[in-house]
Amino acid sequence: MLHLTIGRSLLRAVMLLVLAAVGVAAAQDAALPNAALPDAASFLGAARENLAKASKIQGRYAYKERSTEVHRNPFGKIGSGGVRVFEMRPTGEPGVFMRRLLEDDGAPVPDAKPERVERRSRRPQGRTSIDDAAAVMKFTIVRRERVNGRDQIVVRFEGDPAAAPETREGRIAKMLAGHIWIDEQAREVVRAEATATDDVSYGLGMVVRLRKGARISMTRAPVDSTPEGQVWMLTSLRFTGEGRAMLIRKLTVNHVIEWFDYQVAG
Repeated sequence: MLHLTIGRSLLRAVMLLVLAAVGVAAAQDAALPNAALPDAASFLGAARENLAKASKIQGRYAYKERSTEVHRNPFGKIGSGGVRVFEMRPTGEPGVFMRRLLEDDGAPVPDAKPERVERRSRRPQGRTSIDDAAAVMKFTIVRRERVNGRDQIVVRFEGDPAAAPETREGRIAKMLAGHIWIDEQAREVVRAEATATDDVSYGLGMVVRLRKGARISMTRAPVDSTPEGQVWMLTSLRFTGEGRAMLIRKLTVNHVIEWFDYQVAG
């Protein structure tokens, strides 16, 4: 579960980077070489609005979550060190879900009791996590790519060495560099990839210290259609890295989380 906690912290940092990027880059001189590219301010502003909308309406959806620990055995074959599938149901309270274990390594768990899970940030004062991520990063719109027959705009992000973050997410964000892909037609973030440019500490460095080079990637996709248009949500996260746990134990992480079967909660 420690791997999952770390992965969620990094995922939140990357999502904040995405939100910050599509807001900050719009205010920067983001001229692209192709004159036919969309106006940066309106394009990135629409992408940020879509992310914010998805965050607001996620509480309407129940979904399943598959958590997989990947390992490589001595013969070089990749296998699974454990797969758990959960049902996530919203409670009506923002950011709060009831989680119930459905499967453990392929075996049904019929009598598992639901547990309360909070997926929200509580920061009553000071700079918000999004503002903090924006303050510690540099963003650049770099190119257009054709992916699976659709055009995507690519935004690069990297930490500003002179920045002074105020939040945990900001401190993590400052140590990440990578790219964000935004579907040009839908104005939706499709994926983001980040690499740690320095060691990343979790729990004041006493619980976990991940080495430079740790990687995290996430994907989003349309999961529902409404009269207002398609609904995009997170569909996967992959987190890989090496480091130390409790200062002495070697830690190797290769964790995959998948979200699927989104349905409007009854």
